[in-house]
Amino acid sequence: MGFLQQKQEATAALLDGISVPAGAVWITAIRDAAMARVIENGLPHRRDEYWKYTRPDTLTAQDVIPAAPFEHGEAPMFDDIDRLKVVFVDGIFDADQSDDLEGEGLTIECLSDIVNKDIHWAKELYGQLEANGQTPVQRPLAALNTALAEDGIIIRVTGQVSRPISFFYKHEDENSDAILHHVIKLEEGASLTLLENGPAAARFNKVLEVYVADKAAFNHVRAQGRDHERRAATHIFGRLGTESSFKSFTLTVNGVLTRNECVLELTGDDAIAHVAGACVGDGDFHHDDTVFVTHDAVACESRQVFKKVLRNGATGVFQGKILVKPGAQKTDGYQISQSLLLDEDSQFLAKPELEIYADDVACSHGSTSGAIDEDGLFYLRARGVPKDIATDLMTLAFLAEAVEEIENEALADCILTRLEGWLERRRG
Repeated sequence: MGFLQQKQEATAALLDGISVPAGAVWITAIRDAAMARVIENGLPHRRDEYWKYTRPDTLTAQDVIPAAPFEHGEAPMFDDIDRLKVVFVDGIFDADQSDDLEGEGLTIECLSDIVNKDIHWAKELYGQLEANGQTPVQRPLAALNTALAEDGIIIRVTGQVSRPISFFYKHEDENSDAILHHVIKLEEGASLTLLENGPAAARFNKVLEVYVADKAAFNHVRAQGRDHERRAATHIFGRLGTESSFKSFTLTVNGVLTRNECVLELTGDDAIAHVAGACVGDGDFHHDDTVFVTHDAVACESRQVFKKVLRNGATGVFQGKILVKPGAQKTDGYQISQSLLLDEDSQFLAKPELEIYADDVACSHGSTSGAIDEDGLFYLRARGVPKDIATDLMTLAFLAEAVEEIENEALADCILTRLEGWLERRRG
C-alpha cells in the first residue's frame, strides 16, 4: 500500500461520521469541494515535506487533549486601544460581550448568519484563496476548516476605517475544539486594521482570507493567548492588488503546539507584503511559522522577519519561501529568520527557500541561530546590571527588528510591554 493511500484511509477513518454543515447551495458546494480535497490528499503526516519538523497528530486526532484555561490576572491585550470588539468564547460568537457589528466604511456579519442566504457578496470569495493556496503545497487543515467551519466574521471594507476591528478569543472549556473561518474584502482605496488576541480553545483551527484591492491597505497585529496547554493551527491567505499593502505581525509567548501558516499572492504591480513574528518559548513549547509568498506582478516588495527566543528544551521552526514567477521583474524579496537559544537543550529548525524565474530581481534570505552575545552581556554586567536583567534586555533587543514591523506605535508599545512582562515573570 502506498503512502498516499495510507493517508487517505487514515483520513477517512478519522472523518467517519462527520459531514459538512447544512447551508445554502453555494456554500454547500464549497464545503463539499473542500472536504473532497481533504479526502483526496489526506490529513497531514510527518512524512509530508512541510510537516517533517512538526508532529500533526494532536491537530488531527478525533479526541482533543484537554487544555486548562490559564488565569494570568492581566487585562486583555489591546484593552487600551479604541476598537470595535468581537468576542468568541471557545469558538462561538458571543453577542453579549461584543460591540454592535457596525461601523463607518464597512459592513460586518457573522458567517453563521449568511450561510443560508442564496445571495451574498461573500459567495464568490469564501474558501477561494484557501483552495488556490493548496498549490503547490497542500494545506489539508485549511481545507478541513473551509469544509467544517460554522462561524467566523465576514467583513467588507469600502472606506478608510480608523477604528480597529478586534477579534477577542476566550477559552473557557478545557475540551473545546474551535473552528473559525473569517473573510475580509477591502475595496479599492480602503484600509483596515485587524487585531486578534486570546487563546481561543484547547484546540483551534482558524482560516483568515483577505482580499486587498488596488491601493487598499490591510494591517494585522495578533497576540496568541497565553494558555500554555493550547494547540493551534492558523492559516492566513491573502491576495494583493496594484499598489496595495498587506502587513501582519504575530506575537506568541505560550502554547504547547502552534503552527502558523501564511500564504500571500502579489498579483498587482507595486504591491507590498510584510509578514513578521516574534515568539518566546519555554519548556514544552513547539512553534512553527510556515510562509509562502508568490510574486506574480512587477515591482512588488515582500518582507519576512521572524525572531524566536527559546529555552528549557523549546523548539522553533521556520519554513519560508519566496516564489518569483516569470515576468515578475523588479521584485524585492527579503527573508530573515533568527533564533536566540538560551540553553543547549532548545533547538531551531529552519528551511528558507527562494525560487526565481525572473532575472531583474533583488531577493535574499538568511537564517541564524546562536546563544546570547557574551560580550554584550559582559558590557551590561560590568555596569552593574544583574545577569538576569541584562539577559532580558538583550532578548528584547534581539526581538526588536520583528516588532518594528508594526507601523502603529501604540500597538508596538503594547506588544513590547507584554514581552517585558513575560520575561519578568519568567525571571521571577
